[in-house]
Amino acid sequence: MNIYENQIFVPMLLKSTKKPFNDKDYIFELKFDGIRTLIFVDKNNINIRNKRSDILNNRYPELISIKENVNKKVIFDGEIVTFIDGKPNFEKLKERALLKNKMKINYHSKNYPVIFIAYDILYENKDLTNLPLLKRKEILSKYKNTDNFVVPEYFDTYGKDLYKVVESKNLEGIIAKKKDSTYKINKRSSDWIKIKNLLDDDFYICGYKEEKDKPMASLLLGSKKQNKMIFSGTVNIGKKNKEFLLVKKMPIDKKPTIVRDNYINIIPNLECTVSYMEKTKNNMMRQPVYKGLRY
Repeated sequence: MNIYENQIFVPMLLKSTKKPFNDKDYIFELKFDGIRTLIFVDKNNINIRNKRSDILNNRYPELISIKENVNKKVIFDGEIVTFIDGKPNFEKLKERALLKNKMKINYHSKNYPVIFIAYDILYENKDLTNLPLLKRKEILSKYKNTDNFVVPEYFDTYGKDLYKVVESKNLEGIIAKKKDSTYKINKRSSDWIKIKNLLDDDFYICGYKEEKDKPMASLLLGSKKQNKMIFSGTVNIGKKNKEFLLVKKMPIDKKPTIVRDNYINIIPNLECTVSYMEKTKNNMMRQPVYKGLRY
């Protein structure tokens, strides 16, 4: 498969661990609270795709200028991030992700511009995914930082020290990557590990429940294991939240795999992020808090 021409694939995903570590076989990077994105670009064209392969060009017009930074066919892997007062702000990014009105998009692009954080390069006139990570990083380092495109620093061996910085600044976490890891499209690999300061996970929204006299509704959550949807708990969301209105517009699931009393089942095409303190022995979340839809 020519990944540049095809463009429809899931970026390499990460596994999780609880504790930071030091290891000379790994590099460590900051984990930004953003939208995972693949950018397919040459000097004339650009496609900005989320991990569902939706094209985001119209939503983030300030990123179109990235094509001025290249003169080859290139695929970058990274995250779209909004910074407020020097820190990633997922709330402002989430607000931007819901916009469809061109005037509002243009306003946000000028007043709250996004930045593409480029972690990896998968293609440069040829497929690079079989190269070791550090070689891909070397190729990526040739691309200059601009107002909307940044190649971040990475740190060798000492993940614990970087994690202490993350804790002190209340950032999301760090990512550990094996130096010799190849890039595995459409797969989740233990070669890349996310270490969260603030625990959260992504879940499919399988249904919802609301009561007339209460301001909050409840979302029914699921996760896939071996292509089977399993129950992962529930989380509250405000009825006036714009994202809850999107959930209510989803088509009804007539053959649901997760059923709970008084919940209306929907086709699980939406994913959301939920923060929580920890998981119980039966894998349920303690004190879950709805964070937002994943785009």
